[in-house]
Amino acid sequence: MSEPLAVNTRGEPRMAWTAEDPASKAVLELARKVAETSTTLLITGESGTGKDHLARLIHELGPRRDAPFLKIDCASLPQELVESELFGHERGAFTGAVERKLGRLEMAGAGTIVLDEIAALSLATQAKLLRVLEERQFERLGGTETITITARLIALTNSDLARLVSDGQFREDLFFRLSVLTVPVPTLRARPLDILPLANALLERGARVHGRKNVAFSEPVTKMLTKYSWPGNVRELRNAIERALVFSGGASLIPEDFPESVRAADSISGGPLRSLDDLERDAIRATLEATRYKIGKSAQILGISRKTLLDKRKKYGLN
Repeated sequence: MSEPLAVNTRGEPRMAWTAEDPASKAVLELARKVAETSTTLLITGESGTGKDHLARLIHELGPRRDAPFLKIDCASLPQELVESELFGHERGAFTGAVERKLGRLEMAGAGTIVLDEIAALSLATQAKLLRVLEERQFERLGGTETITITARLIALTNSDLARLVSDGQFREDLFFRLSVLTVPVPTLRARPLDILPLANALLERGARVHGRKNVAFSEPVTKMLTKYSWPGNVRELRNAIERALVFSGGASLIPEDFPESVRAADSISGGPLRSLDDLERDAIRATLEATRYKIGKSAQILGISRKTLLDKRKKYGLN
């Protein structure tokens, strides 16, 4: 059971929301219900579970599907840029504002705006956002014209907002306003029946990207994938499969093509226990060797940043 999606910006079909497990079927059913509403939505879940993927699905299932879908990464942008991206600004509003810029709230029209990792917003920006949610109005930075919005807002977070409220790092009134309608996305380990369907879909997509034809999982690999707990969720599964495609030389992917951490879950009862550092060092070494020490490519396969990979390479003496 899955929900098909529209094409992506390159004209290719995006992956469907896989729902073979009862836990993910429940999420899909809830997504269908909330898609028909215009209420602000909060999507929660661990990193890598597919919160942004679900937000896009909700947009495309509802009446706003033909309107813009815009996303702001609140964690990766400086706060002044987050406000500019969200509200827009007038010429001269701040240093470098040489002309008027429309914000996402304005550009979205009757579409959807996704605030990724909303917990990263400053308290000042949270106050401005609360006004938008309550009054549906805002002004551009440095401007006086009041603009009314019709776009729907969807907030994403992997943080415990209730705890952040207790710690004084998130506004309680904004938390209550956001949590009226919440969709929790389960971890991959909490929906084990989705693992193999997801893996097959990711393999098909990865094979196209790498120009591989008729590639498949061997039987030992299918067993191994279901035994692993996938702490990095769907993102880790995707990265592990891409790494396997890089390592594999044949039409059938075998356990040795996968990271040591994944293989260890399959063999832990039959071999000596190893530390996490040992597993991580071996995985990094093997990936670097497979990519001929291309740092950017290796970091992408391992699912970490370039800087993190350089630090770990130094830590483990893999220079």
